[in-house]
Amino acid sequence: MTGPASAVVLAGGKGRRLGMDKALLELWPGVPLLARVVETVARLCPEVVVVTDTPLRYASLNLPVRWAVDPLPGRGPLGGLVGGLEAVSHPYALVVACDLPFLNPSLLASMLSLPRDYDALVPRWGGRWQTLHAVYSRACLAPARTLLGQGDTGLLALLQHVRVRPLPPRRVRAYDPEGLSFFDLDTPRHLRQALARASSLPPGEA
Repeated sequence: MTGPASAVVLAGGKGRRLGMDKALLELWPGVPLLARVVETVARLCPEVVVVTDTPLRYASLNLPVRWAVDPLPGRGPLGGLVGGLEAVSHPYALVVACDLPFLNPSLLASMLSLPRDYDALVPRWGGRWQTLHAVYSRACLAPARTLLGQGDTGLLALLQHVRVRPLPPRRVRAYDPEGLSFFDLDTPRHLRQALARASSLPPGEA
């Protein structure tokens, strides 16, 4: 059984390896990356929460979102997940990072349509868990808080303490054959690759 889900966009990273704020990057002129990601998930979810430790930095974007504070800024995504799940109105939330320029709405919609018999629905791609492109239940809050109290701030540790439903690569390929949904902007090389890809696509396509 499914129903409405919230969306959580994690915008707490400092972009140290990239040397700039990833959320404000414009792969398409006039379209900051955070705005693009918010627009994509807002098509699918009635509520969007952006988690960051610097909401004033993004105030001029006038995004149709609610803001939540990262309780442990700069210390990894688990704190951002906790901040987001604490703020949402629905039992489940689609959670994505703000530096995913090529999100695929059809893949995200497929994920949200699956029966919610899990605490975390996480794609597998390239032999890795794609934890920043996943659906999480608010049932993850208690174990996540425990892990934070123990000093663990990674999402992989959380998967060991909740009911995980993997989304296999074949399901991803049905909507996104190249796995571009998981392409993130961590380094200058990634940025160059993303700019080359974006130059051949309108802002609304991936």
